[in-house]
Amino acid sequence: MKVRKISEVLGMRVYTDSGDYFGEIEEVNLSENKIDGWRIRVGGGVLPLIGGARGVIIPHNFVKAISDVFIINRSALPSQPTHSDELEIDASE
Repeated sequence: MKVRKISEVLGMRVYTDSGDYFGEIEEVNLSENKIDGWRIRVGGGVLPLIGGARGVIIPHNFVKAISDVFIINRSALPSQPTHSDELEIDASE
């Protein structure tokens, strides 16, 4: 297992586990010195899916892999459009 610095992950391209481009890592959310979630700036054809929001916060438990690209679980994506500036995906969904 390779340990990465958070600064190396920022700006990394994010894909779903089904291979769809989702966006880029914009920021990490920390809680008690542990990664709680990732703020992802949405790009490409995902904007209609999330109702025009600029980004989403994905809990860390939805991250499948971090290597050359960042891979998230497709179930982390919202299923209904919203019109807020930013979404937070609840880990219980």
